[in-house]
Amino acid sequence: MLETSARLLRLLSLLQTPRDWTGAELAERLAVSTRTVRNDVERLRELGYPVHGTRGAVGGYRLGAGAALPPLLLDDEEAVAVTVGLRTAAGGSVAGIEETSLRALAKLEQVLPHRLRRRVTALHTHTVRVPHDQPGPTVDPGTLSVIGAACRDRERLRFDYVRHDGTADRRDVEPYRLVNWGRRWYLVAFDPSRDDWRTFRVDRISPRTPSGPRFAARELPGDVVDRVRHGVSSAAWRHRARVRVHAPAEVVADRINPAVGIVEPAGDATCLLHTGADRLETIAVWLGLLDLDFTVEDPPELADLLRTLAARYLRAAG
Repeated sequence: MLETSARLLRLLSLLQTPRDWTGAELAERLAVSTRTVRNDVERLRELGYPVHGTRGAVGGYRLGAGAALPPLLLDDEEAVAVTVGLRTAAGGSVAGIEETSLRALAKLEQVLPHRLRRRVTALHTHTVRVPHDQPGPTVDPGTLSVIGAACRDRERLRFDYVRHDGTADRRDVEPYRLVNWGRRWYLVAFDPSRDDWRTFRVDRISPRTPSGPRFAARELPGDVVDRVRHGVSSAAWRHRARVRVHAPAEVVADRINPAVGIVEPAGDATCLLHTGADRLETIAVWLGLLDLDFTVEDPPELADLLRTLAARYLRAAG
């Protein structure tokens, strides 16, 4: 039979599994009587763990949420996963979370067993993080919380929004999903004033309080990630281009990052690539990486740039 302290830790580990445990099941796992299980449950409650119990034939015990945050038990893989996640969050795109992540990381690493600390340290020491070409926008964690709560409670969200061109207006929408794409966060919402779905950059949102009334849920129009992808492709670029690629659409789609553009089938052997960037030179690089024949349909400035680059490459080749 386990000693009392070891048995309590084992009981706590079982209760952290998201399910209901009957007294008989716990007694069998711990090799004790159901009376001992009841006593151990009371000890956990005295230590601050909110163990909920229900009576009856289908009753049982479950660890619930409490007013305070008691210690957690993590297995080896969970501890490593949480540590790596905290290190990643420390360099993330949510403003103000870096210091909080580092504080939590220091506490966790302090209590990690030596074998796990070695694994985590080795992973950190021998991992090189490549910085982004451009610093991504940061979002306020309070804004994320407000939007997440509005999505959960199905409450209209009122906010001031700064468009890509710098102009601002006020929006009143029905929020549905937050999408994290790279270093950016997007809100997918239904805009009743426009009777259509819209995508908003969260770093350009300034919520207004109080939130609006509750709304009846609508069916989401397909994959929200695809919607964000289309929204970004149509609104976020300074230069847009339409290029006919002389290859099937599925071939082109396999060769580009979804952030680069949208592939539209145009027959069995060709397709249209709708793409864009803040610089025409960036589009030229993407087209070169396709390693496929293509024709620029728009804009003319991109075709002119490609002629200049082609001449430069010929001179470089001697």
